[in-house]
Amino acid sequence: MDLQTITMREALNQAMVEEMERDPNVFLIGEEVGAYNGAYKVSLGMLDRFGPLRVVDTPISENGFTGLAVGAAMTGLRPIVEFMSLNFSLVAMDQVVSNAAKTYYMSGGQFPIPLVMRGPGGPAARVAAQHSNSLESLYAYFPGLKVVMPSTPADAKGLLKSAIRDNGPVVFIENEMLYGISGPVPKGEFTLPLGVAEVKKSGADVTIVAHSRMSPLVLGALAEFAQAGIDPEIVDPRTIKPLDIETLAASVRKTHRAVIVEEGHRFAGVGAEIADRIYTACFDDLDAPIVRVTHSENPLPYARNLEAASLPNVEQVIRACKAVLYRG
Repeated sequence: MDLQTITMREALNQAMVEEMERDPNVFLIGEEVGAYNGAYKVSLGMLDRFGPLRVVDTPISENGFTGLAVGAAMTGLRPIVEFMSLNFSLVAMDQVVSNAAKTYYMSGGQFPIPLVMRGPGGPAARVAAQHSNSLESLYAYFPGLKVVMPSTPADAKGLLKSAIRDNGPVVFIENEMLYGISGPVPKGEFTLPLGVAEVKKSGADVTIVAHSRMSPLVLGALAEFAQAGIDPEIVDPRTIKPLDIETLAASVRKTHRAVIVEEGHRFAGVGAEIADRIYTACFDDLDAPIVRVTHSENPLPYARNLEAASLPNVEQVIRACKAVLYRG
């Protein structure tokens, strides 16, 4: 397989460009996606390449352009909605939930909604309370929506191409802090199926389930784990919904212990659902209760020290692993 080393930002751009070249029904719509090349430059060069009818700059009206995209999807087009921040998608909740998620069901299958709603989500760096929400558990709650969260450039490209080809609405959440990371990505046609987790590192002692930015956080701390005498198996769900419980359960049956790490809050978080699924599938295989490492129960502060104190870190993950291993 011919590989290239590119950033996640470039991988997302490549996925959209390839799908727009492949299918004339695909178009991109959102704030600053055209002339400004995207708030985070993910759509760099796309306006010049495809023109204003397929790369559509919009007013600051998330509910308006999301509703427009739902209608376009009902007529057979395949819109990609870019939210400048997933936090701003809350303005469009009625369109996302009442229209995008439910139209196929309410129409008796007459109107598939092939729609991707994507953009940066989760905590970034000092963007404070109103720009730091982890909304994956909220969107995963609603039947009819798929929720995807890549952690590497290769996953970003392969999963986004599959999301664009999917015949239902997909919420595709990218972490702002991962846009600049580089990694190997296959050139040309490359897709990854939605709903399939990946074992990012094999190990024997404990299964660490980590998605989005938490996956590279944990993978980047292997030296610290080794120093602590812990050999973790690290599993990245990649798709929050549908969740690949088979891969997660197979790992837990191997290690007999599980730690779940997420940037979202503890109460009703994605980790709560994952823990429930693991308990149901692997109760007799577990040698310790599952431990969750999460964002603390407060809006994210702006101050750097308080921000750091609120978010999961490597020390907390190692402490959680020691707890399930009964090492104090």
